[in-house]
Amino acid sequence: MGPHPAVAAIRLAVRRVLHDVIAEHAAQTERAGRAPHPELARAGSGSRLGTLPDRPDTPLVLVACSGGADSMALASALAFEARKLPVRAGGVTVDHGLQDGSDTRAAEVAARLAAMDLGPVEAVAVHVGREGGPEAAARDARYAALDTAAERHGAAAVLLGHTRDDQAETVLLGLARGSGIRSLSGMAAASGPAGRYRRPFLQLDRQTARTACLAQSLPVWDDPHNIDPAYTRSRLRHEGLPALEKALGKGVVEALARTAQLSRDDADALDTWAAAADRDVRDEAGRLECAKLYALPPAVRRRVLRRAAIEAGSPAGSLFARHIEEVDRLVTGWRGQQAINLPGRVEALRQGGRLVIRQS
Repeated sequence: MGPHPAVAAIRLAVRRVLHDVIAEHAAQTERAGRAPHPELARAGSGSRLGTLPDRPDTPLVLVACSGGADSMALASALAFEARKLPVRAGGVTVDHGLQDGSDTRAAEVAARLAAMDLGPVEAVAVHVGREGGPEAAARDARYAALDTAAERHGAAAVLLGHTRDDQAETVLLGLARGSGIRSLSGMAAASGPAGRYRRPFLQLDRQTARTACLAQSLPVWDDPHNIDPAYTRSRLRHEGLPALEKALGKGVVEALARTAQLSRDDADALDTWAAAADRDVRDEAGRLECAKLYALPPAVRRRVLRRAAIEAGSPAGSLFARHIEEVDRLVTGWRGQQAINLPGRVEALRQGGRLVIRQS
């Protein structure tokens, strides 16, 4: 008798990602002038392998695990699949220090990961600041810790347990902020430096992960912050989405996840177009020509302007749509306006038919 359907689903999702990581690692090894081990080539092509010993030339994949159902299901699937593939598997849990006993809980999670035969395993304590609000600050601290752990251990990838439900919430949060299509595209299946972060569960719902934990008798910790109405995502999860499903019927989460993928495809295409257009709208000195910018479709032009602002030193995370709209008016609604101040002490001004974006 095979595994429970939920367990089979999470394992398949992780297996697919591991095959991608192995294939990419083999390609990098070849580019570096070293012959990849035959087991890596076979695994990257999808061949089944028996149990393999750890090898120093196999890629290391870490799982980020909070102890919640999503990440515990992910950790169990990684541990199971890694035994059959030329890949090393470890885990990291981050102690945000926001609740009493969080250090003890992090140590317990690390012990559970080690009991799954994952290694290396570590619990990392972080300091959560206040910039951007509590949720954003905690997220920034968490990713900084994961980046540091990945670099310290030389990990090829870090697996994250975000589900289709998380994706739907992210799309709605972007919609509520009035963000552009890139924000509506939600979370990518692979993101971060060189695609470090992988999200195998974006096509699976949260209940599948929880059911998989129950089927395997995995202990799960439910973070009280996830039901605290003080947090925007928590309110959306427990009030907003249920209200939408009540008004619109079931299938809202699936529809939002599809919207994310369609938006991502469109945003990627527009970004590619903007990158090519950026070269065509500059003069011989590399200055942006307003007449050529004006001729571009608005979605492409604003991407060119955003790229230019970031290159001039404006932090991407602080550069909002309203900033780019003001800069855009220097091109499309020129009436002798003064320079536009942007985050990062960057200014945009129009001079003699040229748009100048520079440090002020």
